[in-house]
Amino acid sequence: MSELVGKSISELRKLLAEKSVSAKEILTAHLTHVGRLDGDIKAFTCLTEERAQKQAARIDEKIARGEELPPLAGIPVAVKDNICVADYPTTCSSKILENFVAPYEATVAEKLDAAGALFIGKTNMDEFAMGSSTENSAFKKTANPWDLTRVPGGSSGGSTAAVASGMAVLALGSDTGGSIRQPAAFCGVSGMKPTYGMVSRFGLVAFASSLDQIGPLARSVEDTAIALSVIAGYDKKDSTSIPEPFKNGGPNFEKALAESPDKLMKGLRVGVISELVGDGIEPEIVSSIRAAASVFQSLGAEVIDVSLPNSKFALPVYYLIATAEASANLARYDGVKYGLRVKEGAAQDSLLQMYTSTRAAGFGPEVKRRIMLGTYALSSGYYDAYYKKAQQVRRLIKNDFDGVFEKVDVLISPTSPTVAFKIGEKTDDPLSMYLSDIATIPANLAGLPGISIPAGLGKDKLPIGLQILGNALSDQIVLRVAQAFQQSTDFHNRQCPGLAAVG
Repeated sequence: MSELVGKSISELRKLLAEKSVSAKEILTAHLTHVGRLDGDIKAFTCLTEERAQKQAARIDEKIARGEELPPLAGIPVAVKDNICVADYPTTCSSKILENFVAPYEATVAEKLDAAGALFIGKTNMDEFAMGSSTENSAFKKTANPWDLTRVPGGSSGGSTAAVASGMAVLALGSDTGGSIRQPAAFCGVSGMKPTYGMVSRFGLVAFASSLDQIGPLARSVEDTAIALSVIAGYDKKDSTSIPEPFKNGGPNFEKALAESPDKLMKGLRVGVISELVGDGIEPEIVSSIRAAASVFQSLGAEVIDVSLPNSKFALPVYYLIATAEASANLARYDGVKYGLRVKEGAAQDSLLQMYTSTRAAGFGPEVKRRIMLGTYALSSGYYDAYYKKAQQVRRLIKNDFDGVFEKVDVLISPTSPTVAFKIGEKTDDPLSMYLSDIATIPANLAGLPGISIPAGLGKDKLPIGLQILGNALSDQIVLRVAQAFQQSTDFHNRQCPGLAAVG
């Protein structure tokens, strides 16, 4: 059944509709593949096989009765471990939640289940989504399937590695400053951050609430669009959810891609972000982005260089706002209501000591660093100088985007300034690690949709990512442009060694 691994959603749906395979066989093939590869890659924190078996049985019963199949029927899906799946651990790869079992289901998990998906497991991540390499997990370090000595990116490294290696057809990640797009670039897959509010955050463990967004990862733009069509939608349980796009049922992202590349690009204007094709970006990555611009031009698009002058401030702005919000959000982990509680020793002497001991033992170094930065930025006497000023500059960054989108329909840039780096290479240099997200952070600050898709291979034959950004609620246009590129190139068909061996 190994031939079922590596197939797209449409291919697997066709096989199910023809009754050539069963959902149980698809599940078995992928779980076998997990057993073969995950000992080396370490993408999963736990498997949810029992639930997947029940979901597969439900799909096979529908097939036997001749019922119409839902859009993700029989499709193996991995879920990042900061998204709640009822009755399974949601650890955020942190010791403070190591034994926490989710009592309820995230809205996106409910939508996937209703669409017929098979949940095969929860995936490893940087602790509380704080990191760019998945080295900050309290439990394990995930490896890049293209080269096991390199990082998969982060914080959604486990989800991305699972998709790139074929252990899952789809995966969900969360993107606060690039945590879907950057690992997608490192692992040679498609990863999308939707417009802020397009996908419900109910059931997502908060890192920075004004920046966090759930999105899909897949091996193609088409599969990404299918997944986004399923998980997008207004949710009254999420106060930041946007009702406007869904008043008439919402967009069908997959249907919008059913055109030839020249028709998908007809009349579109593409802007190349000049600040992200210069100093600090590896030359081979710049060359790939310029080559991508030429592809769009050959399809009839107008391509121009544009400037986002305030984007140079995006990194410090992000690390003030994100850490401030993290400081507030993570205050709830105190050993009182749920999660770890340190009971022995000094923790028994007073409530404050119990708080202190629990948080000292439960949080890792990067989480502590960000809590301290955020608490400092919010403290009396520093709020105006740091947090308030960061919010003002955030508005300037959004204004830059507003001005540019009067001239172009989409923007392109590298997703990351480098290809995947070695495990351990940047762990002792936080600033160098933070710079990994320099190209992705601006979209989160402005709440804009963005996707990373494969655009070539760089040094050591490692994937290079092309980032495509759109204006708010232009997710469909972003997907159209990405689809036009994939129909005109074959970069997305290149497979990492573990998946290529199956094929």
